[in-house]
Amino acid sequence: MAQTHHTKVLILGSGPAGCTAAIYAARASLKPILVHGLQPGGQLTITTDVENYPGFADVIQGPWLMEQMEAQAKHVGTEIIHDIIVELDLSKRPFVAKGDSGDLYIGDTLIIATGAQARWLGLPSEQEFQGFGVSACATCDGFFFRGKKVVVVGGGNTAVEEALYLTNHAAEVTVVHRRDSFRAEKILQDRLFANPKIKVVWDHAIDEILGEHDPKGVNAVRLKHVKTGATQTLATDGVFIAIGHTPNTALFQGQLPLDAEGYLLTRPGTAQTSIPGVFAAGDVQDKIYRQAVTAAGSGCMAALDAEKFIAGIGHHAAAAD
Repeated sequence: MAQTHHTKVLILGSGPAGCTAAIYAARASLKPILVHGLQPGGQLTITTDVENYPGFADVIQGPWLMEQMEAQAKHVGTEIIHDIIVELDLSKRPFVAKGDSGDLYIGDTLIIATGAQARWLGLPSEQEFQGFGVSACATCDGFFFRGKKVVVVGGGNTAVEEALYLTNHAAEVTVVHRRDSFRAEKILQDRLFANPKIKVVWDHAIDEILGEHDPKGVNAVRLKHVKTGATQTLATDGVFIAIGHTPNTALFQGQLPLDAEGYLLTRPGTAQTSIPGVFAAGDVQDKIYRQAVTAAGSGCMAALDAEKFIAGIGHHAAAAD
């Protein structure tokens, strides 16, 4: 039987942003409800080694880190519910969300932390080697390829920026692009072409990612010429997919302003969206940094903003009585 849940702070998403928002809201005695969403724990649950999250001297595992964040959120008083929000009404407050379970979630405030998903090529071998040589985040994983050869796939700003970043670690970076020119900004292209560590393979796509299974790891890619169909094998230790990210904002289209790439817009310096009482945190509104620690920081901001907003409501209500 469907249930109705009411909370002062309703949080959608259970990655670093959602969990941090929950921790701060719960410690402010706001008794938040966090709805897990489609990918409990967010992108960190498909990340193996994490070496850049503050507070851990040794390498930790992404899924473990998210288990700890969720456990902390529960410990301080967050109610966590496994459900997927399929409908949302932001036309009036309190805000009403409907879950796939049929349950209704009513929030005096709403924190959106639904994240974003890296775009993948869709190859079975790509999925097989994720976390074992295949990555969608050079900043996260470039350190593990010190002195090695890596391939970057893509032709936009993301690909060029990732390639340039990887030259800080890798001995050789090969950018594979299915066209004969980049879409990236001219200044970024100039930097790339001037870097002796980077070479470009034009008019090619990744046909297959090759590797070993004991120990598991990438050792080559098979490239296919998009015009002739001819294939070649290129030795590499890692593959970075840099064809962009898709923010999980379909639920909010027509209700909240999005930028041209579909990311939620927030007021600079805050987590506030265009609707009072609705806040956004993490990768759903951040297309620049996309790190677990920045997502957690913006989750903190969202919770503090929500706390102030609720205090304001209470003040005005009391003044009206």
